[in-house]
Amino acid sequence: MSTTASHMPPGSEGQSDGVAAGPGIRPVRLIHTEATTEIPVHLLFRDDPDPVEVPLRPAVVARRQGTGEQPRQRRPVPVRRRPLPQTDPELAERPARVLPGAAGVLAGACGVTGCLATTWWAGLLPPLAGEALRLPVSTGAGLGPAQWAAYAGAGMLGAFGFGGLARGRAGRAWVLGLFGRYRGTVRRTGLLWVNPLVLRRRVDVRLRHWRSEAMPATDPDGVALRVVVLVVWRVRDTARALLGIDDHETYLRECVEAALARVPVEPAGGTRGGTTAAGDALTRLVGTETAPVGLEVFSVQPVRVDYAPEVASAMHRRRIAALDARQRASMLSSVVDSVEDTVTRLTVRGLVELDDYERKVLVRDLTVAFCSGRGEPV
Repeated sequence: MSTTASHMPPGSEGQSDGVAAGPGIRPVRLIHTEATTEIPVHLLFRDDPDPVEVPLRPAVVARRQGTGEQPRQRRPVPVRRRPLPQTDPELAERPARVLPGAAGVLAGACGVTGCLATTWWAGLLPPLAGEALRLPVSTGAGLGPAQWAAYAGAGMLGAFGFGGLARGRAGRAWVLGLFGRYRGTVRRTGLLWVNPLVLRRRVDVRLRHWRSEAMPATDPDGVALRVVVLVVWRVRDTARALLGIDDHETYLRECVEAALARVPVEPAGGTRGGTTAAGDALTRLVGTETAPVGLEVFSVQPVRVDYAPEVASAMHRRRIAALDARQRASMLSSVVDSVEDTVTRLTVRGLVELDDYERKVLVRDLTVAFCSGRGEPV
């Protein structure tokens, strides 16, 4: 034992805890505080003549706290924009059933004639009226159940005939409703007969324009503005405009204000499209938001763009400084071009022979002269 121990290589004592001493001894675990799972793997680089293939089984190792494993990253849920609210699909404009005005006049005349005939039948027609109408003298016995029924029928016919007469105008329409149900829209013009029991709501369907008050907005740099816009619009679907929303004019005004909060407006003279690009973007945005309620927007154009009172003075000074710098740069470019052209012509045509010093002096004198002639200090 002592001889064997004396010939052991140095450092072999430390291998007795973690490395197998022989082929028949099971290796000792290196980690005593964790449970490990043995995964059989077929090593392809071994020199076995007939390697035994061992089927691989997926090993599921539980995630442990404090082992340094990274948590699984969840995929971000895409935020989907909710579509614009749609009104009732059945609530769409359709023509209402109406009759020509001549039918109402005829029905009213028949009702009046029936009342006169019933009065003559009851013997209550004055003699002067009978002579004027060339009616024979009636020997009626007065008002009875039959006469009262005739009066009721003729009166109802006359009331329905004259009560349903209406005059349709160009650019105006009526939205009809009966007992809370939509019955159609009347866009016809002239004398019409409409059922007097239905509820009529007049709506203007002409092309209209609305000039807003100063609304808050921002420019592309985030500076506060006050913008006045001109909106050209009309009611396209009368049923959705009057019945699908409380007040379509208020809704249009709020849509324009919300669009101004999202679309930057550049003052006139800017380099990013000015008010034209902002107007096109506002028209598309407002038109998309007002289409479900039956409104058609043709144009939303800023007509006046001013800075907010709290930043107006500072932006005015900044704008004047920018204009002044731009003017000076333009003037300097013009002077330099003029000086270069003058010196080039003098030397090319051989009028003067200049060395470097004389050329510099001539350039300086010409620059002073041109700047003085334009009224600008050098």
